[in-house]
Amino acid sequence: MEPPAAKPLPPNPYNPFAWVAGNPEIGEGTWIGAFTLIDGLGGLKIGRGCNISSGAQIISHSTARRCVTERRHPEVDHKPTEVGDFVFVGANAVILMGAKVGDHSIIAAGAVVLEDAVIPPYSLVAGVPARIVRDIRAEVEAWSKEAHA
Repeated sequence: MEPPAAKPLPPNPYNPFAWVAGNPEIGEGTWIGAFTLIDGLGGLKIGRGCNISSGAQIISHSTARRCVTERRHPEVDHKPTEVGDFVFVGANAVILMGAKVGDHSIIAAGAVVLEDAVIPPYSLVAGVPARIVRDIRAEVEAWSKEAHA
């Protein structure tokens, strides 16, 4: 007997190959790549003009405590997660529940932003776990001037 076929992803207005769960608030002009998970089950706000690269995951819930306690902790944990305006999330990056990412930041490919992390605006963040590499305000200003030259 063959196993049942997987169900198709629910439709969303961003990308037919992305899984958008719950009801996240997603700002105007935000682009979401294929093979992403946008988890709004615990509350999720993604700002305007963001680019969420392929394979990225933005999470607002966790079953970790429930799992490791053999379900003695019966609840699924939920925390609102926030991604500011004009944030670039690189391929395969993960932003865990409760994190807050400031406007105009870059989350490098493969980075894992830990639960409850607070990333200031104009930050370049990389690594596992993610760390702030530097402030990119000067670079953003220079890139903006180049665009208007």
